[in-house]
Amino acid sequence: HKEEDLVPDKSGTYYRNWRPHIRSESDIWDEIISVTGLPGVTTPPKLQPIETRLVMLQTGMRSSMGIKIKGQDLETIEEFGMTLESHLKEVEGIEKSSVFADRIVAKPYLELEIDRAKAARYNLSVNHIQEVIEVAIGGKILSYSVEGRERYGIRVRYPREMRATPEDIENIYLDVEEGSAIPLSEVVTLSYRQGPQQIKSEDSFLVGYLIFDKEAAISEITAVERVRQHLNTLIASGELKVPENVSFEFDGNYKNQIRAEKKLSFLIPLVLIVIFIILYIQFKSAWLSLMVFSGVAVSFAGGFLLIWLYGQPWFMDFGLPGFNFRESFGIDKVNLSVAVWVGFIALFGIATDDGVVMGTYLKTTFAQRKPSDVKGIRASVMEAGLKRIRPCLMTTATTILALLPILTATGRGSDVMVSMAIPCLGGMIMALLSLFMVPVLYSWREELRLKGNENDGI
Repeated sequence: HKEEDLVPDKSGTYYRNWRPHIRSESDIWDEIISVTGLPGVTTPPKLQPIETRLVMLQTGMRSSMGIKIKGQDLETIEEFGMTLESHLKEVEGIEKSSVFADRIVAKPYLELEIDRAKAARYNLSVNHIQEVIEVAIGGKILSYSVEGRERYGIRVRYPREMRATPEDIENIYLDVEEGSAIPLSEVVTLSYRQGPQQIKSEDSFLVGYLIFDKEAAISEITAVERVRQHLNTLIASGELKVPENVSFEFDGNYKNQIRAEKKLSFLIPLVLIVIFIILYIQFKSAWLSLMVFSGVAVSFAGGFLLIWLYGQPWFMDFGLPGFNFRESFGIDKVNLSVAVWVGFIALFGIATDDGVVMGTYLKTTFAQRKPSDVKGIRASVMEAGLKRIRPCLMTTATTILALLPILTATGRGSDVMVSMAIPCLGGMIMALLSLFMVPVLYSWREELRLKGNENDGI
């Protein structure tokens, strides 16, 4: 490869000799799919080994999203799962190559069926025939070998060349009372039948899994809602019929998101109420507490604004030769998640810092000067604002500087940390408006109070 074709490693030391069209993990995955694809078989979602185990512990499936089909009959579950598989590939935003329904009844079984009537002619019991089959084919443990703390079973069975094929099994001999022997085929019928590769059950029902994955541009909840809406439309139109005694439900990591949203819908209002109560305890004034509390609303808007900017391809797409701000800060589209809402909760707690500093000094200044006209009120506001703006700016600057290393993190857990830091950064930048809002609102309130006193005097 030419030097311009080499892809530098993140450490900046080594170079990766990748083919020209390979530039990311997704490109590698697409290449694996194209080489290892089998006709009629779809590929599983793109998961790393450790990630797969974590996902399976959370969902029971090897995918972060899927459908659990429950019923009483494995054949019906498999058939319905394959029907859903074909319909899910039509949904926009779903990776078609990741949609895969369990092939449950697809494993051949060699069944030995005992003919009880024939066995009775030879005066053979079913138990005796089963014991011979067990010893000859499966093996029977007769004793144990003890070696220290280890125990090894001594198993007895026929050598492999006498049980390797169905014909060999049919020629296994059974002893009868007359002293002669008959082949097993006289009393046992051998047949191949399809059976389950694995039997899974949940809530006392047999279950089969249909897994799928989303495209990178949408969130898990959006993907599941699109699939749910598509299937409901098909069921309503009669194009998709759910078999009798069969039900299906969506499962996956998105359930954790839904549960977290329900908790956050209670916690976020609770946090806001607690913040306001603390402000009221501090200032002993509902009006001043509301003025300072306005910084929460401003910071809330700032957090969402930065989240929107992160999703724009032009945002921070500049830099120096060999250094790009967008790549260095890992700027990419951010979906609302639990980590983002936790970041907002942390933001609400620190967004009122500047307002508290400004409000406290305004209250102290007015208590000392007690201005009696509009000019005096505005002069007092200007004096308090000018003296407190430097501490407020330093408070905000230290918070923003502390967040910058988190925004450039790339290691394990960085996706969670960055999602928490983005709303905090945007909110703190926007919260600088409280340096002007609190003094202006305080001046407006004092002027209204002064006008009210003048009217009372008249």
